[in-house]
Amino acid sequence: MQWNLLVIEDDKALSDGIRLALQDAQHRIVQAETLHAGKCCLEKMIETSGRGEQERIDLVILDLNLPDGNGLELLRWIRERLALPVIILTANDLEIDIVTGLESGADDYITKPFSLMVLRARVRARLRNMQGARPTENGQEQSIQIGPFSFAFDKMEYRKNGENLVLSRTEQKLLRILVENRGKTIPKERLLDQIWADGGEFVEDNALFVAIKRLREKLEDRPSSPEYIKNVYGIGYMWQETDRDSSEDRTWSGSGS
Repeated sequence: MQWNLLVIEDDKALSDGIRLALQDAQHRIVQAETLHAGKCCLEKMIETSGRGEQERIDLVILDLNLPDGNGLELLRWIRERLALPVIILTANDLEIDIVTGLESGADDYITKPFSLMVLRARVRARLRNMQGARPTENGQEQSIQIGPFSFAFDKMEYRKNGENLVLSRTEQKLLRILVENRGKTIPKERLLDQIWADGGEFVEDNALFVAIKRLREKLEDRPSSPEYIKNVYGIGYMWQETDRDSSEDRTWSGSGS
């Protein structure tokens, strides 16, 4: 399988360097120098439902400081429409910039200057995560029903009371770990390792806090007083089973049904 990577970077020399570092038989690089050009590539994919090999985009590398606007605008646009992994690439290295990028839905945040080898490792780690759709023994995918929620992790379909939920890649990974271990406390260190450390980067606890906060805002009726995603003080987090979950049911759906 060939992966299509969209690089939105106005520094042509840097963009070409990224292309040379990443492009091979398995990775095709699409380059854009403005927000408008990058958005056009993504809109074309949406229009064709990603059916065309040339139109499909699998991952976005996004600079924030672009000639026609701030990359965060495009990031938020992507999060409203697509479940694509997005890696921010920017010279903005203040803590508030990193937190803002992650809160806006970025899956990773790399500050300039950076190593092309590190970038390549992180890109490959994100793409490995996308290969995680694991069929069951009968070739079907599992959907988990919990209270008002329906989670089909392999198909990346998430619903609450029948309404679609749009989750970033990081939020999807976090939710899956919590739900598949519901009722158990997951240490912060394990969550950090499983969600971020596969890219070889050091990630602060604050990144996990931000991801938890965003996930609660999308799932909980009262994010400030969560019913499901609980903080276990000094240890980590857990998906709390509630009385509403007693009627939990597992359904199976897939091409064979």
